[in-house]
Parts: sequence; structure tokens; C-alpha cells
Amino acid sequence: MPTVVGIYIYPDVEVLDFTGPYEVFTTATRLALRDGLPPPFSISTIAARKGLVRTRAGLVVQPNFNFANHPAIDLLIVPGGVVTAELENPEVVRWIEKTAAQAGLTASVCTGAFLLAKANVLYAHKVTTHWEDISELKAMFPLLKVVEDCRWVDTGRYITSAGISAGIDMSLHLVERIAGLELAEATARQMDFDWRKNS
Repeated sequence: MPTVVGIYIYPDVEVLDFTGPYEVFTTATRLALRDGLPPPFSISTIAARKGLVRTRAGLVVQPNFNFANHPAIDLLIVPGGVVTAELENPEVVRWIEKTAAQAGLTASVCTGAFLLAKANVLYAHKVTTHWEDISELKAMFPLLKVVEDCRWVDTGRYITSAGISAGIDMSLHLVERIAGLELAEATARQMDFDWRKNS
């Protein structure tokens, strides 16, 4: 069975924060299928409700699912962007908390770490985020062990990445964890991406 990847998208989400991981997992799946292997991942975007989502850059996206109808998720990815409104939305915070509790793995890109922290997912864990937001994350969630100058932090069940493009490095790391180094390297090569393997 493929690992079901659910990527949460919301108004003012950063485009590369979610499209980077989306490209990694879909490319890995395409390569596996081309080689006659079972699909390692099933990838979808999920929004709070049905309808279009306008990203931070103005790109309008149609999510695959919403909170009411998405499949069970094995790997939840929460990208960053302008998260102010999301942090104050109890429905979103509850959904992240519940979904992360049920998922085997939960990851964030950039300021998505704020949403995981708000949902008590990252309580007292070692985490990272965009360099520009390190001090704010420390101030808002003082129990977190916030680290900087790294592309991602993997504590086992929870993985957080630094800003924007670092989500691609993190996602390739997750491909390696779930489906093996060979597929992860082939995916990076197919994407013409210089994968920084060390966190």
C-alpha cells in the first residue's frame, strides 16, 4: 500500500512550501511506476473546506480534498506562509492536532512549524523553521528546542524544515526514509535538484 501523503493548504500559503514536497513525492511515484514497481506514495492537497485557495503569491489552487472528505493520512505535511489567521482558527488547530495524532509521520516546512506547535504536536521537541522566524518561534513556544543553520530536523515521528526550498531537501529525506535511498537519489536527479542530504 502506498504511503498516503496529505499536504494542508490554506489562504496565503507559500507556493514552494507545498509544491516542492508535492513535486518530490509525485516524481518519486512516477519513477517507481516507470520501473514497474508499486506506487510508493499517494499524494493530495487538503484545505479546510471545499473551494479554491489563493496562495501568498496570488496563485489560485483547487485542493483535492477538504477536512470533511479526505482519506486517512500516513504523512501529514503542513507548509508555511502567512500563518497568522490559521493560528487563530480553532477548527484548523484541532484538525492538525487530530490528524497528526493519527498519522505515522508529521512534517512542516518553514512557518508551518508554528501551526504544529500551536496544535501541541511539537511539544518540547527539537525543531527548526525559516531563519527569519527563529526568534519568534522561540518566543511564542519557549518549550520547543529551536535550532538554526540546518535544512531539516528529524526527531523520528516529527520532521521540520527551514524555509521554503528546504522543504524539498526534507521531502527527499522522507522519500529515503520510506522508500529507500536509491529512489530518493533518482528523484533528486530527475528534478535536477542538488539535494543537500545532511540536515
